[in-house]
Amino acid sequence: MKLTSEQVKQTVRQLGAQVLPDEHPAMPQLNSMFGEHTFFVDETGLKVLEPTPSVGAERQSGEVVSLADWGDSDLTRLMAHEPEPTGVIVVFEHVRH
Repeated sequence: MKLTSEQVKQTVRQLGAQVLPDEHPAMPQLNSMFGEHTFFVDETGLKVLEPTPSVGAERQSGEVVSLADWGDSDLTRLMAHEPEPTGVIVVFEHVRH
């Protein structure tokens, strides 16, 4: 799921994760491995959001899906694994189309 700038802000605020900017050197490889997404990293690894059923006309949401875990204690190497839903839902307020 590719997010708008407002959705990115809301996700960062709700998750406490950092967004990987589109200019990040790893983006071409991440996009080829996982498809077009907005990618986030936190203390446990690499995450994306997948759309969830709409919770209302004005609200969209996405479930956090883990794609990779950190492979070292310095948080410099990611180890990819099968996508794992985390059960965490991010709700976007006042999304305009």
